Amino acid sequence: MSVGIDIATGDLSREGVSVMRGALDPATIGALAADLAPSFALTPMCRGVFYGHRTRRFGALLRRSPHAEALVRHPAVLAIVERMLLPWCERIALNLTQAVEIHPGAPAQLPHRDQDMWAGPKGSMEYLVNVMWPIDPFTLENGGTRLWPGSHVDQDAGELPEEDAVVPELAPGDALLFLGSTLHGGGGNISAAPRRGVIVSYCLGWLRPFELQWLVYPPAVARHFSPELAALVGYAQHRPNLGNVEGQCPSILLGESVPEYPGAIDALRPDQEAQAVAFLADRQD
Repeated sequence: MSVGIDIATGDLSREGVSVMRGALDPATIGALAADLAPSFALTPMCRGVFYGHRTRRFGALLRRSPHAEALVRHPAVLAIVERMLLPWCERIALNLTQAVEIHPGAPAQLPHRDQDMWAGPKGSMEYLVNVMWPIDPFTLENGGTRLWPGSHVDQDAGELPEEDAVVPELAPGDALLFLGSTLHGGGGNISAAPRRGVIVSYCLGWLRPFELQWLVYPPAVARHFSPELAALVGYAQHRPNLGNVEGQCPSILLGESVPEYPGAIDALRPDQEAQAVAFLADRQD
């Protein structure tokens, strides 16, 4: 597994794009698709030219199917994401889970970079990593994702020639990883059938996520998650002291009883803890 992680991390650093073939058993994707079928049937088409008038989208996949966790907590994917993002944060966070169904006749989506939802400086850091998991095979004809390899290097280039885009052909079980700084967009579907897929994305742990995880998975839902999954969706502090509840880790909300007056507890990085201790020691001498 470590070799595959090294290769994918290298591809992402160099090209902004990587494909992991056979990352999951297709049966897991099939079970997920069966669980999501009612939501696909009941969700109306999107409104707006960016989301697409011939496209269905919905989130909260961890609530809709127990099989979604296999995608969200895929060990190799998490290892790759952490290599790409941990230089700029202490912990990663789940940015969104979204199911997408592009219908016949849908035009190609505007090329964009997902990191542009945040107004911070660009080019000096990465904000997120996207992972596309196909439910149906992705092809050029049915609206497979278009990507511009290398576009993460020059992030001032808002438009690149359409002929420079690549559309990886993907099968259920494959995973397409690309950086938030990589120019991309959904393809136009000129086939006779819808194209379905799932996007899972991860961002720096101190960012406000695209999908407000704490509202999508309130404590009554998240307390049934594993501690690792609960932390990924936001029930964990990002040191120093960011994202707390009454001065404590928000995981206190997942217990059987929540103290009314919990009392604040420091959550500092080791270097900050040492600096604070040294500062107090100097004052006491």
